[in-house]
Order: sequence, then structure tokens, then C-alpha cells
Amino acid sequence: MSTRVSGKTLRLVFPQWQGGNNPPYYFGTQLLNWLSPAPSGPVEQVEVPEPGSEALPVEDGIVARSALLRQARNARELIDKHSPDRLVVLGGDCLVDLAPFAYLNERYRGDLAVLWVDAHPDVMTPNEFKHAHAMVLGNLLGEGDREFADTVKIPVKPVNVMFAGLGPTTDMETEFIKRLNLKKVGPDDLAGTSTPVLHWLREIDAKHLAVHLDLDVLDVSKFRSLYFGKPDAPEGAFDGIAQGKMTIHQVVRLLEDVSEIVDVVGLGITEHLPWDAIALKSMLARLPLIGGA
Repeated sequence: MSTRVSGKTLRLVFPQWQGGNNPPYYFGTQLLNWLSPAPSGPVEQVEVPEPGSEALPVEDGIVARSALLRQARNARELIDKHSPDRLVVLGGDCLVDLAPFAYLNERYRGDLAVLWVDAHPDVMTPNEFKHAHAMVLGNLLGEGDREFADTVKIPVKPVNVMFAGLGPTTDMETEFIKRLNLKKVGPDDLAGTSTPVLHWLREIDAKHLAVHLDLDVLDVSKFRSLYFGKPDAPEGAFDGIAQGKMTIHQVVRLLEDVSEIVDVVGLGITEHLPWDAIALKSMLARLPLIGGA
């Protein structure tokens, strides 16, 4: 059994949408927070402006660079205010886990293990992509864009990282994973067992674990509140982009099994896009009596 840490859990509500330049993440975060069980500790919400109609600027190769850095700093300020032992992060695009996981690695003296449950590795740089939500793990490892990587005082050790549910990767991502010798396991190998992840945790003698759960690790044919479930996307819009293949049952089983052998001190849930709820909200706003004037 794992060694447990007494202390408080901070819930950080982080409706960041600029990292993927996808305004529905803002509402997706609010709904995710509403759906979640009641918190057992303090709750803070990061200051994120509600999406408007204005276009976001590309600043030194990254969309909304200054806004994203400002929000990361605000997240860190809110975390430091409480100095929690554990963090739950409800987002928002994947970049919401940058400041929380950096804090946890400091809190546990550079010995934090990170399980990246995601169809994508999130290790790109501005040379390959302009949206920072695809760069967050690279930054946590001390790589990629310097301004974001420099917010991580103690980079996560590569040996302490494992991908779970990872799909096909680009040449750049494949080279990155190989160069740092990052462990990975695909959805097929986790379909009926958690053994590969449990073996890795025992191998590195992990004591404290942060889990990044990007909901797009799920199979969109079984759970549609994902980027790839956008109902008005043109045919072929997602061609060539890795899509998740796991089920909710498989993800829950994996994280339950993991929590039996290691102290889970961080959980970030990201990329919730509830298309049906968004459409219904819009419809209700236009109906007589219940809608606006």
C-alpha cells in the first residue's frame, strides 16, 4: 500500500481556453466543476477572462502568450496562498496543469511521478505548433519555450514520466520521447489491465503521483464531449490527428489501481467540450419567456 500524506486538498478551477484557442473550454470547465463531487478543502478560481469575439494575437510564435503566462502566475499565487499537499485542477485546456504540477514537484522535492493519461504527448514547441496547450509536458520537463519552461523551478525527471493511452505520434514527438527515454503504453495494452503502469510505478519506487487526465484519451464514439466530437466539424477535419481509444471504465480502473500503490497528490482533468450542453444553452437563450429580451 502507498504512504499517505495528511493535509489539505486545494481544488483549482481553471477555465483557461486561450491555450487551445477554443472558447467552449470556458463553459466546459464550469460544467465540469458543477458535476464534480463537493470539495473536501478550499476552492480557488484562476482569473480567466470570458471569451469574446476578438481574435487572439500570436506573440513570439504562441497564441495569447502574455495571457497564458499571466494566468499561470495567478494560478501559482492561488496555490501558494494555501500551500496544499494535494491539488485537483479542473480545466480548461491542457496547459492548466503547468503551474500546479510544477508546484507539486517542488512540494515533493523533485521526486514527483507524473502519469500523462492522454492521446497526445504535449511536448511540442513553437517551431511545430502555435498553441501552448500542446507544449505543457515539455515545459514541465524543462524543455520547449523558455518563457514557459522557466516557470518550472524544478523540472520533472524524465524517468518519472509515463504516457498512458498514447496514440500515434509525429516525428518530432517520437524523437522527443526517444531522446528522453520516456515510458509509454498505448490504449490496447491498457484495455484489460493496469499492469504496465503499476510495474513502472514500482520500478521507480514512486511515492507521490500527479495524474494529467486529458479527456480526449477517451473514445469519441463512446463519449462525445471532446474536441473530436464537434458536431459541425467538416469532414476530414481531424484526419492525421491521434484520437483516444479508451473507455471511461478503463480510465477509472487504471486510476483506482494506481491509487492503491502510490499516493495520488495531483489530478488535472482537462479538455472538456460538452457540445450538446453548449447547444442547449444557446437554444434556451433564444426561446420566448425563458430567453433574453
